[in-house]
Amino acid sequence: MTTIDDVMIEITPQVLLKAYACGIFPMAESAEDSALYWIEPERRGILPLDQVHIPKSLARTIRRGGFEVRVDNDFEGVIEGCAAPRAGRRSTWINGRIRGLYRDLFALGHCHTVEVWQDGEMTGGLYGVHLGRAFFGESMFSKARDASKIALVYLVARLKYGGFTLLDTQFVTGHLARFGAIEVSRQEFQRLLEEALGTSQGSGSLSGAAAAGGGGAAGGGAASAGGGGGASAAAAGGSPTGASSAGTSPSGGVFSALSSGVAPGGILQLVSQTSNTGCSTA
Repeated sequence: MTTIDDVMIEITPQVLLKAYACGIFPMAESAEDSALYWIEPERRGILPLDQVHIPKSLARTIRRGGFEVRVDNDFEGVIEGCAAPRAGRRSTWINGRIRGLYRDLFALGHCHTVEVWQDGEMTGGLYGVHLGRAFFGESMFSKARDASKIALVYLVARLKYGGFTLLDTQFVTGHLARFGAIEVSRQEFQRLLEEALGTSQGSGSLSGAAAAGGGGAAGGGAASAGGGGGASAAAAGGSPTGASSAGTSPSGGVFSALSSGVAPGGILQLVSQTSNTGCSTA
C-alpha cells in the first residue's frame, strides 16, 4: 500500500472521484492515524444486482414494517454510526480526513446515505459513492436488529430502479455473502467498472493528479456496502412501476428515480426482479 501522504498529493473530492473511476479507494489504519492509503484489492467484492438473495426472516421483518427509510437525510449521523466502536471492534478506519472528504462528496451529490429510523431515532444505515452507473459501498452500521440489512435491501431496490449495474462492496464478509456477494478478480472488476462508467480506463492505475499515488494490495477493514440518494424511500404506500426503463441512460444511474412512499412489498418485489436466476424472498 502507498500512503497518500508519501507522494504529497493534495487529496480533494475530485482526486478521490478519479481514484474510484480507476477502481481504487482510500482507507486509514485507524481513527487516530491521519494518513490515508490507496487500496486496490487483488480480489474485489461485489453484490450482483440481479442475484441478490433476501433471507426469509429479513423479508418478514421488512413486510412487517414499523420503520422508516430516509435517504440523504443525516450524513453526519450515518458516518458517526459507522465510525462508532462496536462489539468485537474497538477502533475504526474512519478518521478525520475520511469524514471531511466524504462530507465534501456528499455536498457535491456524489456520496449518499440510506438511513433506517424507528421511533424518531436512526437505528442503522450506510453510505457510499455514486459515479456513473456504479455505486461504491463504504460502510454500514446497526444499533437495532436487522437495521443495516434493511438499509442494504432498500439500497439495492434504489440502484435497480435507477439503472445501476455495479454495486461494489470492496470486500466480502459472511454478512454480505448471505445476500449473494461474491469476489471477482481485479481484471473482472475493471471490466464491470468500465461498463458502468461507459469508459475504457485500461489497467486501473491512478491517472492525472492521482497517478503518483499508485495502487496497493488489499488492506484491512471490514467489507461494506452502502448508498442511496434522491427522494426518500419511506416504508408506506404504493409500489414501483417502470423499473426496467427508469434511469437507464448510459451516462449514469439515477438515485432519485425511485419515489418516496414505496411499500415494503414493492421494495421486495423490485429487489427480486432479475434477468437471470432470480432471488428468493419467500
